[in-house]
Amino acid sequence: MTSTPETCDLPIPAVTGPAKPWFVYLVRAANGSLYCGISDDPVRRFAKHQSGKGARFFLSSPAVALVYTEACRDKGEALRQERLIKKLRKSAKECLVASASFPHQPH
Repeated sequence: MTSTPETCDLPIPAVTGPAKPWFVYLVRAANGSLYCGISDDPVRRFAKHQSGKGARFFLSSPAVALVYTEACRDKGEALRQERLIKKLRKSAKECLVASASFPHQPH
């Protein structure tokens, strides 16, 4: 007699802890332009941008400074905030940079 595994139709509760914070960030390129992105670790991501592996944006002008970070509740909120920031004029993005209390500088 062959036994078959029993199936259970009850949902298995997901183990969830506090949501991992995500960030929207701005990086200044050597030519003065600003790049907006999201990450769960903006300092690590900035290092990737500096190494030339983060985004094609920095192929023409290298990343020089992480100038703005904003904590978000989750990845979805970070994506929404990124979309809003990308729609801003450069002058408005510069205001965000000016509002940053402790801009990160490269080591």
